[in-house]
Amino acid sequence: MSRAELMVHRSGEQLAEAVAARLVTVLSEAQELRGRASLVLTGGRTGGAVLTALRTTLARDAVDWSAVDFYWGDERFLPSGDEERNETLARANLLDHLPVDPARVYPMAASDGPFGADPDAAAADYARVLAEAAGEGDVPVFDVCLLGVGEEGHTASIFPDSPAVHEHERSVVAVRDCPKPPPTRISLTLRAIRSSAQVWLLTTGAGKAEAVAAAMRDADEVTVPAAGARGRDRTLWIVDSAAAALPDSGPPR
Repeated sequence: MSRAELMVHRSGEQLAEAVAARLVTVLSEAQELRGRASLVLTGGRTGGAVLTALRTTLARDAVDWSAVDFYWGDERFLPSGDEERNETLARANLLDHLPVDPARVYPMAASDGPFGADPDAAAADYARVLAEAAGEGDVPVFDVCLLGVGEEGHTASIFPDSPAVHEHERSVVAVRDCPKPPPTRISLTLRAIRSSAQVWLLTTGAGKAEAVAAAMRDADEVTVPAAGARGRDRTLWIVDSAAAALPDSGPPR
């Protein structure tokens, strides 16, 4: 696994624009090599801003969006179209505005979907989707996995000292009793996240500074799950200056 690198931008707006530009480069280069690319999407305020910046950047047409596979790192187990679902955010901010191939968009099941109110069945089905896409193994090698970070250091829906952070076999799990609403979710595990070529953890605000500093100190993933989110080739913590305010976070670069 790669070592974590810190990239600091002076504002959330600059961060979103920079991440969008970086995504265009990485995805287009992947398509040049293999004819396709894959991206794991995240939600939240920062994640949504990145998707909007990606939609509006003039460089977006360098990517063949019909040849991008879209996955999600986690999802709130709510009805389809609910405003709190990460899928809803991604469609409104990005996917509905691009010439994507619907067959290459892989959302996690909703609570009113084919598995009803059974998040375990929904998680197992998403694990099946990943295994079918992988060819070899049970998780694809995602080109980029975008993740958010919580103030207590959670990422995706993997919370400190939760069953999900202790899961080492499955690629996708149901998450119950989350300390943040909604309480029921579906999430990739750290094992699945670490199948990514690159993992980019995006966060802004002074409330995230302790989590950023802990990750830069290689904190234990049980205590700070985001510290365990690593890419095979590269792990980028992309933050604003407020989130990098603690000395252990290092200087902007």
